[in-house]
Amino acid sequence: MNIGDLKTYSSNVETVVKVMSMTEPREVSSRRDWSKHRLAEALVGDETGSIYLTLWDDAVDEIDVGRVLRLKNAFVKLYRGSMRLNLGRTGNYEFVEDAPFKEVNLDNNLSSKQFERSYGRSFGGRRYSGRSRRRY
Repeated sequence: MNIGDLKTYSSNVETVVKVMSMTEPREVSSRRDWSKHRLAEALVGDETGSIYLTLWDDAVDEIDVGRVLRLKNAFVKLYRGSMRLNLGRTGNYEFVEDAPFKEVNLDNNLSSKQFERSYGRSFGGRRYSGRSRRRY
C-alpha cells in the first residue's frame, strides 16, 4: 500500500517507507497502568506522500533518519484531528537496504491535514450514538 492511499480508517497496512525526520523523544505515562514510556514521531514517506509514524520505547532508539523500513500490520489513527501511522502491539517493522522509490513526496503530508472525528454512526443524515431515546 502507498502512503498517499491511506485513509483515516486504514488497517493492516503493509508498506515500505523512508524515515525523513524525527522529533525529540519525550516521556509519557500510560493511561492504563501509569507506567512510563518513551515516545517520538518519525516523518516517513514514499513517492506518493508522507505521514508521521508514532514510535514507542525501543523503536525510538533503533530507528534513525535516512533508514528504510518495511512496516507490517500498521494502522492509521487520528490524534488531535491529524492522521498518524501506528504499529500497536501486533505491528512490526524491519530494516530494508534500498527503497523501491527514488524520492519521498513531502508535499503530500497526510499528517498536516485536519479531519473531524465521527463518534456516532449516521443514519439518514441523523447521528446515532447508540443510545435509544424515549419519545413521549
